[in-house]
Amino acid sequence: MILYKQFTFDSAHFLSRVPDGHKCKAIHGHTYHLTVYAEGDVKEQEGWVFDFGDMTSVVKPIIETLDHAMLNNIEGLENPTAELLAVWLWKKIKPELPALSKIELKETPTSGVIYEGD
Repeated sequence: MILYKQFTFDSAHFLSRVPDGHKCKAIHGHTYHLTVYAEGDVKEQEGWVFDFGDMTSVVKPIIETLDHAMLNNIEGLENPTAELLAVWLWKKIKPELPALSKIELKETPTSGVIYEGD
């Protein structure tokens, strides 16, 4: 079974590696929407795969480091594209949530990435 939990955070960034004149080269911000997916079997005793609160306790502290922050100033996010931010999030979440199967990160309501690990 696949479970998911959604989170949001607001961050600023700029993409220093894009060509001059590209609108993303300037500092701008997004309200990111992160969906974390995890897989497992339903445990007979509890009737669930695991507690959604466990997902929150793993993801929330990570999101708090990004919320209202300049992403370019966070170690490992010097060029914070949606793709690289998704990989960064995966590397932070996966060790604490081994059942993680994919993450979906939306930069805007119509644009985002889905990452399923290496």
